[in-house]
Amino acid sequence: MNLYILDTDHVSLSQREHPLVLQRMAEAGRNGLATTIVTVEEQIQGRFQIIKRALAGEKLVSAYADLQNTIGYFTTFQVLPFDLVANVYYAALQRQKVRIGTQDLRIAAIVLSVQGVLVTRNWRDFSKIPGLVIEDWSISEV
Repeated sequence: MNLYILDTDHVSLSQREHPLVLQRMAEAGRNGLATTIVTVEEQIQGRFQIIKRALAGEKLVSAYADLQNTIGYFTTFQVLPFDLVANVYYAALQRQKVRIGTQDLRIAAIVLSVQGVLVTRNWRDFSKIPGLVIEDWSISEV
C-alpha cells in the first residue's frame, strides 16, 4: 500500500475543500495519508504572520480561529518527522546540488526516507529530485 504524502499546496487545497483532492484523499483512506512536519511549519508560520498583521477586532479573532483550525486539521492524519533518516536524504540532495527551495528539499527528503508518494502541483521543482514519485490530485486523470 502506498503512503501518499500531501505537500503544502495540497494541504491548502484540502482545507479549501477542493473536490478532486477530497475525493482522492477519501480513496487513499486515513492510513494511506500523511503530510510532513515541514508542511505543518509552513502553515503555522503563515498563520502567525496573519496574526501579527491583524491588529484587533474581527480580523484578530478570525486569525486566531484559523490558527486553531489549522492545528486541528493536522490531528486528522499522520505528520511525518524530519528525522535522522530524512536528514541523510536531505544531505545527499544538497550534495547533488538539486536546485529547489530548502523547504521543498526537506519535504522531498522526508518522502524519500519513507518511500512514499508526494502529492503536489509543483512538478517544476519536485521533478528535479531523482527517484521521487509524484502525483497531482488537483487535476482529473486522463
